[in-house]
Amino acid sequence: MAKTALIVDDSGVFLRMLESTLWALDYEVTEASDGQEALEKARLQHFDLVLTDQNMPRMDGVELIKGLRTLLSYRNVPILMITTETSDELKAQAKEAGATGWLHKPTNPGKLLEILSKIPSSDAS
Repeated sequence: MAKTALIVDDSGVFLRMLESTLWALDYEVTEASDGQEALEKARLQHFDLVLTDQNMPRMDGVELIKGLRTLLSYRNVPILMITTETSDELKAQAKEAGATGWLHKPTNPGKLLEILSKIPSSDAS
């Protein structure tokens, strides 16, 4: 069974980069353009990995992470925040919400692959 990833960002260009990087790791990829759409998709399908931006319309990344962590099937799923934000306060909020890790934009596929190789897989399905 293929691994699945949910990628969340309001930038189509960044979604394409994430998608092609994850395809190289044999992930089946689903996209969402904001946190609200992502949470709706996560309630309908289980994903093995979630990558989210912070600044998006309707629901930001921290709120998305909080919402996902309330779902039993997402308690152990790796969730990475990928954003231009650098605030230590925001990083602390993301960690408290349940983010597994943080990566700064712009990032390159090699750096993303390196980070993903260090994150344990979800044990919940």
